[in-house]
Amino acid sequence: MDENSYRRRTNSFNKIIVGLQRMGIAFGPMQLLTVTGRRTGRVLTFPIAVNKLKGGRYIFQAFPKAAWVANVRAAEAVTLTRGRRTSTARLTEISVEERRPLLHELVAGSPASVGKRFVTTGLAEAATPDGVAAAAHQIAVFRVDPA
Repeated sequence: MDENSYRRRTNSFNKIIVGLQRMGIAFGPMQLLTVTGRRTGRVLTFPIAVNKLKGGRYIFQAFPKAAWVANVRAAEAVTLTRGRRTSTARLTEISVEERRPLLHELVAGSPASVGKRFVTTGLAEAATPDGVAAAAHQIAVFRVDPA
């Protein structure tokens, strides 16, 4: 499956996730990230996985040129919603050097599909913990902090 068809399929699935979350149904690590668009000023919502790792909660970029990444970089705070619970958070971008061990931990402690996603979307060359960690310069990682 090429990156474009994978992205289309993911976008379709994301609409389902948004609908379920808005109905108050939470599952897995999925949350709704709401942020103001950096150019439009419109409020935008993206389904996103918030991963608990040693040292905190983190959000990892899964697609190249993901719009939410640029919007989060421009925002002071975001809203995270899980089911019926909403909280305001500050997302702090992690340096490339600090991303490597986090990416390694994420892939090592997750189902194989997590590492494969980084390869399918073109962000990493290998789906292994070391392969994804080596792509840290291409994968934005944000720590979730209270606002």
